[in-house]
Amino acid sequence: MTSEIIYYLILAFIIAQFLFSKYVDYLNIKALDDHLPDEFSDVFDSEKYKKSQDYLKANTRFGGINSTVSTGITVLFLLLKGPGWLDGIVRSWSESWVWQSLGFIAVLYGVTQLISIPFSIYGTFVIEERFGFNKTTARTFVTDFLKSLLLTILIGVPVYLAVIWFFRSYADNGWLMAWGALTLFTLVIMYVAPVWIMPLFNKFTALEDGSELNQAIQSMCKKAEFTLKGVYTMDGSRRSAKSNAFFTGFGKNKKIALFDTLIEKHTTGELVAVLAHEIGHYKKRHIFQSMVLSFLTSALMLFLLGLFLKSPLIFSAFGVEQPSVYAGLFIFGFIFAPVNFIISMLLNILSRKNEFEADRFAAEITGQPTVMIDALKKLSADNLSNLTPHPLKVFLEYSHPPVLQRIDALRSG
Repeated sequence: MTSEIIYYLILAFIIAQFLFSKYVDYLNIKALDDHLPDEFSDVFDSEKYKKSQDYLKANTRFGGINSTVSTGITVLFLLLKGPGWLDGIVRSWSESWVWQSLGFIAVLYGVTQLISIPFSIYGTFVIEERFGFNKTTARTFVTDFLKSLLLTILIGVPVYLAVIWFFRSYADNGWLMAWGALTLFTLVIMYVAPVWIMPLFNKFTALEDGSELNQAIQSMCKKAEFTLKGVYTMDGSRRSAKSNAFFTGFGKNKKIALFDTLIEKHTTGELVAVLAHEIGHYKKRHIFQSMVLSFLTSALMLFLLGLFLKSPLIFSAFGVEQPSVYAGLFIFGFIFAPVNFIISMLLNILSRKNEFEADRFAAEITGQPTVMIDALKKLSADNLSNLTPHPLKVFLEYSHPPVLQRIDALRSG
């Protein structure tokens, strides 16, 4: 297979994936049912149910415009042999591979941000505002962006340069060295993120020791034989009216965070059930499982990248006359996309299975499956979730099963 054929196959895959995703979105909209499922009659009325469907339609249209613009620019950039053009520019700036690498990624990152920021602003301040979710101020939006940019510079740039250095310095085993370093770095970040990084964006407050909720949670944790450093409330209402909870960190730094919006809208029993679900992921080793699979995926990606970097003919198909690791990283992203599509689909299948298991764990540890069902129904109503997604949409993209399937599984035991 010649490099030109690979080049056109990549372009064909980008366009085909875009068109296929639009078809799946179309099926998802067509799957909307005007009849409210009886299961949700206690948390949805006809007006709120219609609002949830309008929310899905608005986000689907908006996502379609966003993906059309980004895909169109990407295809045009590749057709015009943009990687080669950009490589020529950064090489004219400096003879150092460090500055060439930084210049290449900085231009791509800058253009990406120029395209994505207007969409992010519209999504936050128009769509989310229209449906009553947005709580983000312009100040918070700008501050979040600047903090993210700073973290990208302080953390992302050194990692990016380190990967390039490994591939430049170790011709045969560069991928293995890079993988080992990235794995270690990821574990460190996962460990320190709850303490050093996440508080940069949100305020975490420990639940009061003597509160009814904290006592109920500690009782549940004892029954589950689970040691938790702390349960925290997070000021999610600072940005959105949506509710959520999540498990983060590991070792001594593992903790669970509840959005303040979640606490406001749910009973103590429902909150305990939600936390039991999150603990279920840990007890069932889902978190460890996802970490291992993530590391294996990155190993495969870096191994294939190492092979690709030894194929200079493919570089020329993209207009790059002098092969380099930094240009190779960019081009390889498109080559790996079909593999990543399949991996993501398989991981979603596994994730949905794990969600059923975590639900079952919560039902068993609390002894009240109906309370978990009530929590799921309220979360769906509060977040205007789509109650009737198309099966193909679920199969390809959903990391969680549709809520009706989760409820049916809880009722059946």
